[in-house]
Amino acid sequence: MLEVKSVSKIYRRTNKVVTALQDICLTIEEGDIYGIIGLSGAGKSTLIRCLSSLIHPSSGAIFFDGEDVANMKGGRLRAFRKSIGMIFQHFNLLTSRTVEGNIAYPLEIANISREEQIERIDKLLKLVGLEEKKNTYPAFLSGGQKQRVGIARALANQPKVLLCDEATSALDPHTTKEILELLKTVNKELGITIVLITHDMEVIKRICTKVAVIEAGEVVEEGSVSDIFTTPKHPTTKQFIQRTSHELPEEFFKPSSPNRKLLRLRFRGKAASEPLISQIVKKFDVETNILLGWIDKLQTIIIGTLIIELTGSPEGIAQSIAYLAEHAVQCEVLENGS
Repeated sequence: MLEVKSVSKIYRRTNKVVTALQDICLTIEEGDIYGIIGLSGAGKSTLIRCLSSLIHPSSGAIFFDGEDVANMKGGRLRAFRKSIGMIFQHFNLLTSRTVEGNIAYPLEIANISREEQIERIDKLLKLVGLEEKKNTYPAFLSGGQKQRVGIARALANQPKVLLCDEATSALDPHTTKEILELLKTVNKELGITIVLITHDMEVIKRICTKVAVIEAGEVVEEGSVSDIFTTPKHPTTKQFIQRTSHELPEEFFKPSSPNRKLLRLRFRGKAASEPLISQIVKKFDVETNILLGWIDKLQTIIIGTLIIELTGSPEGIAQSIAYLAEHAVQCEVLENGS
């Protein structure tokens, strides 16, 4: 699908040479959701602009379906550019056009008939969940809705690849999850390959199948997301993984019963240093399965959090929860992924 071979990009300015990319090699296969992660200034945006042919590498080559993009001319180059859709951090919608008008814009440039435009727009509005916003202007949309319009517009010309440049950076965490779920749907239902630029390993964890870690213009680690999370090698990769949030997979959430509770426990101060879990096991004849745990430092306060599965008699569970509360442990019963 997309192959990057020894790509470098050098900017020459007065008395200064800046190497934005250095000998980048990547293979993005059809159907991938491929993440490229790095800190600000690492070269991510330069790389995605090279992939989209908005700028050209100083050396090396980018191949699309086996063809060197640099050798594409005329109609072939236009066809390649139609095969690439892009969404951006700040949406880049046309404020003078409605939602329908924004999605129609690339179709108008491509001389698609009005009848087909309407058909495609209606399908895309349904896909992104904005049927009722068809005649709304961007000023009256939320950030998440604007990005949904951006996704629909990027899909209008039926691309093979969708490039996402920090597509969720301007959104709140809840909306970010919704947009990432939408991108997964686009990948699965439309078969579109996605290349996603981000500085957030949480985004990589949630959606990507493969990832490349870029630092100072070089790829320092690359592979499947499962391999990278399991055995990270480069210090930068390890730092990104350490910053990911703590979340229990949905598979662990089962319907609560009198003999089973899923609990979130928060400890601070003296409670954090006491063996309270082992004490409730002995005192109330319950079993505990520790599923997830972490420690957060908030200024001068250290707070510990555990998510546990507590099983036993209803009385034993109730007594355990009461005992924990007596020892200044905040105890919350979790249901349905809450």
